[in-house]
Amino acid sequence: MARTSGPETRDRLIRAAEVVFATKGVDGGRLRDIVALAGQGNPSAVQYHFGSRAGLLDAVMAGRQARTEQVLAPLLDAAPDDTHALVEALVTAEASELGTDRGRRCLRISAQLSHESGVRTRTPHPTLAGTCYWRLIERTEACLAAAGLPEALRLERLDLALTVVGAAMADRARQYLDGAEPLTGEAVFLADLVETTTALLRAAQPRSL
Repeated sequence: MARTSGPETRDRLIRAAEVVFATKGVDGGRLRDIVALAGQGNPSAVQYHFGSRAGLLDAVMAGRQARTEQVLAPLLDAAPDDTHALVEALVTAEASELGTDRGRRCLRISAQLSHESGVRTRTPHPTLAGTCYWRLIERTEACLAAAGLPEALRLERLDLALTVVGAAMADRARQYLDGAEPLTGEAVFLADLVETTTALLRAAQPRSL
């Protein structure tokens, strides 16, 4: 059996983790299954290359984020400071992951981690710090602030909106991976996701406020 380089082994472990975490869940996927799927004989391969399970998961998400950023960057530069336009840029960038099985698996994984984005505390997860994704979040919040929405409500809505988009993308990805027939075509699905997410963010304040 040919020896593999460090970078090649890391890539094999990341790709194996994408499969295991997508099918078994971030909490349910076992490291030994990842190591075996990656074709590694050393049970400590994950610790050696990534330091920990969390380090491997961060590497999976960093790769997924890098791909999405390439799509999002020009969209964000062209988007006006308008909630609908910013949501459309987000949805379009996220949808770029629907085109491959690898991207679909990563969408299923990232949906499980949406609560770790850091939106509610304004402290981005390390994989999001300084990204176009985080800039989009900040610009969207500024739009909500200009509309008069209180800070706590802005942050809660943003977190909920990102969760909705992530869950919708993950479910669509699951259908594609399972060979199921979606209820709507992809263009309609994405357009409707933009409209419903924008409506969520722009909803009137509760009267009690």
